[in-house]
Amino acid sequence: MPEVRIKSSAGSANIHYTLSTPSSPSAKSIDKNLPTVIFIHPVYIASELFELQFSDPNLRRFNLVALDLRSHGETSGKVVSSYGREMAADDVHEFMKAMRLPPCHFVGVSMGACISLQFAISFPDKALSLTMISPLPLVEPPDVAEGREEIHDCWVEAFKGKKVDQTALLDSVCGALQLGFSGQQTSLISALTARAVPHALKNWGKSKLDEYRIATVDFFVKRTAQTATNVRKIKCPIKLLHCGADIAYAIEYTEEVQKLLQDNGVDVELIEIAGAFHFGNVSNPKEINAQIHDNVLRNSPGTAPIPPAKASVVSPFTAALKKAGYNEDDDDSDYE
Repeated sequence: MPEVRIKSSAGSANIHYTLSTPSSPSAKSIDKNLPTVIFIHPVYIASELFELQFSDPNLRRFNLVALDLRSHGETSGKVVSSYGREMAADDVHEFMKAMRLPPCHFVGVSMGACISLQFAISFPDKALSLTMISPLPLVEPPDVAEGREEIHDCWVEAFKGKKVDQTALLDSVCGALQLGFSGQQTSLISALTARAVPHALKNWGKSKLDEYRIATVDFFVKRTAQTATNVRKIKCPIKLLHCGADIAYAIEYTEEVQKLLQDNGVDVELIEIAGAFHFGNVSNPKEINAQIHDNVLRNSPGTAPIPPAKASVVSPFTAALKKAGYNEDDDDSDYE
C-alpha cells in the first residue's frame, strides 16, 4: 500500500494510506467527479478495521480513503509528548494537501471521531460532513481512564524482562479487545487482531513505550471538553452514532456531546445503533454503512450524478485479512 510524506505541527511522518474508487480497490488518485470520504480509525487497530466499509458496494460509489495515524499500522512518525487531537487533525490536513484532496466527508470511530470533530473545528472549510461512530465523551470518565491505564500497564509489564512476557502481552491485548469488541470473537476480529499485534510490537516495542502511553492513554485522559467558541467554528452537519452495546460509554455521554453541538448552532443528529459494540462498524456494518451513505449523499451538493452501486466490489484489505484467517462467509455482523 502507498504512503505519502508530510510535515505538520506534530513533526514529519510517512502516512500509510489506502484509496479505493468505484473502479479500483487500490487506486492512485480519486475520481474528481465523486464525493471523497476519509475514514479515521480508533486506537489499537488501524485502517484494516474498515474492511466491511470498503467491501460495501453502496459506499464504493464514492472515493474511500483510509489512513494510518501516527503510532498505528504502517505509518512511521514519532509521537511527541504534546500529541493530541489538534496535532492529529493537523496531520490529516497535511495528508489532504499532499494528496490534493478536495473538501471531504469524514467517518471516525472513537478516537477517530474525536479527531474528525477537531478537524471540522480547525479546518471548517475542508469538512463536508462528519459521521462520528462511538464519539468520545467531552472528557474521559474515570472508570474508562482506569481501564486504559490497565491495558497500558500490562503492555509495559511485558517488556520488563529480557524476553517479552507473553502472558502480560496477552492480558493487554485481551483488554483492548474487550474495550473495542466487547470480548466477541469472529474470524474477522481474530484476523484484525493477528494483523494488529505485529504492528503494535513494532510501533510500541521496548524502546517506544513512552509513545505507547501518549497514543493510548494520554490522548484520552488529557483531553479537555471542547469550548463553545471552538464548536461554533464547525460548518458541516454531524451524525453521532451511539453504539448501544458499548461497554465503555453510556448514551448519556453522547447526549452531552449532542447538546454542546446543538447549543452552539451545529446541525447534529444522534442515532443509537442497537446491539453494536464500541467498534460498531465491525459489529453492525449494514446499519452504520447506511448512515454513512445517507450522510454523504445528503451533503454532496453540486457533484455529478453518482453511478449506481455495483453488484459486488473487492476490498483492498481482504487478501491480507484472509491470510490471517478471515472467512468472508462467516456472519461477522450478527451479534444477537
